[in-house]
Order: sequence, then structure tokens, then C-alpha cells
Amino acid sequence: MIPSIAPATHPLTTPHPVDIADSLTHAFPPVAESFSLDHPEAPAGAAGPVVLDARVVTGAGGGPDKTILNSPRFLEPLGYRMVCAYMHPPGDPGFEVLRQKAAQYGAPLVSIPDRGAWDWRVVTEALAVCKRERVTVWHGHDYKTNALGILLKRLWPMRLVTTVHGWVQHTRRTPLYYRIDQLCLPRYERVICVSDDLLESCLAAGVPAKNCVLLENGIDALEYARSRPTAAAKAALGLPAGGFVVGAVGRLSGEKGFDVLIRSAHQLLARGLDVRLLIVGEGGERAALEALVRELHLGDRVRLAGWQADVRGHFEAMDVFALSSLREGLPNVVLEAMALEVPVVSTRVAGIPRLVQDGRNGFLVNAGDLDGLTTALAGVLKNPALSAVFRAAGRRTVETRYSFATRMQRLKRLYDELLAG
Repeated sequence: MIPSIAPATHPLTTPHPVDIADSLTHAFPPVAESFSLDHPEAPAGAAGPVVLDARVVTGAGGGPDKTILNSPRFLEPLGYRMVCAYMHPPGDPGFEVLRQKAAQYGAPLVSIPDRGAWDWRVVTEALAVCKRERVTVWHGHDYKTNALGILLKRLWPMRLVTTVHGWVQHTRRTPLYYRIDQLCLPRYERVICVSDDLLESCLAAGVPAKNCVLLENGIDALEYARSRPTAAAKAALGLPAGGFVVGAVGRLSGEKGFDVLIRSAHQLLARGLDVRLLIVGEGGERAALEALVRELHLGDRVRLAGWQADVRGHFEAMDVFALSSLREGLPNVVLEAMALEVPVVSTRVAGIPRLVQDGRNGFLVNAGDLDGLTTALAGVLKNPALSAVFRAAGRRTVETRYSFATRMQRLKRLYDELLAG
């Protein structure tokens, strides 16, 4: 559910986003444009509506950015030109990773410096991008781009779409940001939810049912096809050939439950299983997780590999992938693991039970259930035949139900219906 806040603790004194727009052009004079455009001009006479995919990001981004940057090349043959607009802190070195990824996918990229929560130059520069690109559809992905879209619609004629990826708390201010999102979502013409529980949350926030759409994440199965056996992948990472690798990928933050996963590795060792834990990702909980590793004397058994530009080689080294999250939407990392034929054990949260069918293509456990997680992981590691079943079934699930091309066709139909209305 969307996190709630007590009005007495976090009063929402900001004027309603639509009201702000009435005086925007008078209150904020034009400033010099500082956005950058990493793509050529659209071909003369290029047909089709233009979608601006807008997102605020710090560092190298996360799961939603894989979908955003991969979308333009799939939508172009379907008649839509998509431009990816990113608002990010000026000089953020992590953004260069996204820039490189966009170039790899051939995704048109717009970079807009974002100097803080209420940097009104972002409004001016985003408006300039809308005019330059002749934007037809604004597609937001977070509270700030959702509020920004409402403002800009008063200044540039376009339709409003947003995708809700999930709500997780990172700082003391995020409940306020999510409250702003709650106010914005009912004013969007289409609200895409990547899981059933997010759809229910949006309905509870006042989004009309006719505007809510369930559209789960997808993955390009060709891009995530296994290239080498597990033993070769372990050798490439300097991992011992013997024993098992339990792996995880994600931001090092509290809602990911990596502390539970580390304790589970400790239990697996106590049960006599020769395991190593490989966690790929970076974040604010690194110091706490390192302290837990020391407390449990797991220094030679747990590797915190940090952020990696390409995680496919790490996935291929895993004997089982573990998602220990307390909260999620529909995480791309589970799709990636299944596509790369890695058995999955996941917590039973958000949209994951639609993806992982307990006992058929993976195991599900309750969030925070340490003993249950350990038992499920051991069940995969000690049963090679079951592991093989999960590997094949996971890949088949992605190919048949979570194809990225199919997702883009559904998104195209959503845009079509909106523009025809």
C-alpha cells in the first residue's frame, strides 16, 4: 500500500499542483536552457506521436531504467517515437552509466540538471523539451515527474500517463513525496501499475478504475540468454568451483532484507551446506551489512560485490537466486534470474506470486521468515533434479508470459486508446 502520513507530522502545505500552474509563467521568468540532447533531430517528415518518458534519477538508476531505456527501439516500429528525459543532480558521475546504456540501446536521451526538490528551472527546461520534441504524451515515473507533468500540461497540450513502480521508504522525506504522488495520480489519464497490489493502492488513492491499468514488467529474453555454464561463470568471478553460490541483486537498503539473507547463509552453513553468498549492489546499508558479516564470522563466505554495470555474469554464477525483499513492485531482477535459467527463491510480496508459482518455477516464502528462507534455499541446493526443473520453467515463464515485445505492444495499444479518446 502507499505509505500514509499523519497530517500533524507532515502537513501538506504545498498548493495543489494544478493551482501552481496558473501563475507559473508569470512567477518564473525564462532561464537559459541547460538540458542536453543525446540524439539527432527527428527525421524530416517522421510520422507518429512523440512520448516523453520522464524520470528523476540519482546515480546509475535502477530497475525501471532498464524498461525505460529499452522501450524506444521497441516502440518505434509500432509507430511511436519515444524520448527518455532524465532529471538528475548536475555532475552526477553515475548518470554517465545511464548515458552509455542509452547509447547502447539507441535510446534518445535528454539530460535535465535537477538542483533540488523545488528547482523551478527544471520546469522551464522540461517545457522547452516538450516544445522542441513536439511531445504528444508525457509519461511520468515518480512523484516529481508526475507533479511536473500536471504543471506542464497547462503550458503545452499533451496527454498524461504514468507508471507506478512501487513505494519504498528511503528517507524521512519520502512519506511526504508519496503523499504528493497520491494527489497527482488521480489527475493522470492512465495510471499503469506493475502489480495487483499497486493497482489496489492506486484505486484507494482515488484513481478512477477506468484509468488504472495492470501492465507487468517484461524482459527481452534474447538479451538475457545464458551464455555459459555455472562453473565457467564462477571461475570468471574467482569463486571456488566446489560448493554453492546463493546470489542476490539489488540496492543495499533496508526494504531488501539482505540482513535476513546473510543470516540465512549462516544457517545454511550450520546445516552443513558449503555455500557462499554473492550480493550485487550498492547503497546506504553497506556498513550495517558488513558489520553483520563480521558478527557472524562470514568474512570468507559473503561477497558484497558493489554496483556492476552488467550483472549477467554474476547471475550465471549463481546456483540459486534469492529475493529477500520486504516490499517490492514486480522486480526486474527476478525476471532476469529466470531468463538466465537461475532457480529462484523469493519472498511472497506484491506482484511476485503471479510470476513465481510456488513449487512450479521457484519457491515462495513469507517476508522476514528466516527459517522458511533457509529451508527453501536448501531445498533447491540439495535437489539437482528440482533445480533443473526450476531453471527450465523459469526461462519458459519469461518467454511465454513476460516478453518485453508483448509488453510494448500492450503499451502501444494503451497510447492508441488514449489518443483516440
